Amino acid sequence: MRPTEEQKELRSAVRASLARHEGAAAWLPLTEQIGVAGLGVPEEYGGAGCGAREVHVVMEELGRSLSPVPYLGSAVLVVQALLASGDTRACTQLLPGLVEGTAVGTLAWAEGGSWDPAAIRADAARGPGGTWLLTGTKEFVLHGTEADVLLVAARTAAGVSLFEVPVDGAGVRREAAVTMDQTRAQARIVLDGAEGRLIGAEGDGGRVLRHVLDLACTALAAEQVGAAERCLEITVAYAKERIQFGRPIGSFQALKHRLADAYVLVESARSAALGAAFAAAAGSSELTRRAAVAKSACSEAFTAVAGETIQLHGGIGITWEHDAHRYFKRAHGSAQLFGPPAWHRVRLAKDLGLTAA
Repeated sequence: MRPTEEQKELRSAVRASLARHEGAAAWLPLTEQIGVAGLGVPEEYGGAGCGAREVHVVMEELGRSLSPVPYLGSAVLVVQALLASGDTRACTQLLPGLVEGTAVGTLAWAEGGSWDPAAIRADAARGPGGTWLLTGTKEFVLHGTEADVLLVAARTAAGVSLFEVPVDGAGVRREAAVTMDQTRAQARIVLDGAEGRLIGAEGDGGRVLRHVLDLACTALAAEQVGAAERCLEITVAYAKERIQFGRPIGSFQALKHRLADAYVLVESARSAALGAAFAAAAGSSELTRRAAVAKSACSEAFTAVAGETIQLHGGIGITWEHDAHRYFKRAHGSAQLFGPPAWHRVRLAKDLGLTAA
């Protein structure tokens, strides 16, 4: 299915805004003028009432520019976790600020290098006055040091549950992580008896996180496609202008083959990412398998195309003066985010009934 006129206009608006505003400065124009943070939010909470296909458009454009804005962590992870929790009070209280972009949210989830809800060991014990006290360490928390809204997954006697934790509360320590990809801010969050408020039903966090994982992989796959497409564009342009042996290097047959292979990878990845986006938009029961396919295929395609960008640019591709190394780092970082391709192939095999659950 072709994009609607509204989706085309959304893409044009986001691309133009990113061209005018560099780096983190793009966040407020994107949220205030275009409303990107509220695309996946129902109108009753101040959102646009759109869905995964519109999120796909935004993520592709953010990937093309390697934008460091907190869209993935705030407008996808936190927003979808709140909606999936079914907690009307929490949604009414937290979503409007997230939609307007005046608040940035983050979901502290991964432990031990795993995004599998079964791997969560952070503990939540009942405290005085109906509160909860959380203890544990969370890794790879997107924009964790700058977030205003912090959701934490921790384990209670009933199972994995979600909690809202004050970002500056007692027992909360946020540490910026040193990452290879400097365009994606991450943090380590240490909780030591931090007070939290239950979001949704106790023990329902595993279900929520599994759903959020599918949506996160769907969104990230779109970002990877946008970035891989941009890699191919700048490499083709360079191959046309770089002269070697008296002719453009793009005229050599071997380079033509490599660029053609990269094009196939990009378009194949696009199909996988769109398949997941359509499943998410339709609420399809096939979302898990399509998200797993998209995360695996798009991670590997982006990594391969970014590698070709480095190779075909030669020495300049690894200098700070050129963006090639930034795409290369984003490719490898995003391949591990939310789990590596191999883990998602295991998820796919389980969903297809090919292995034991």
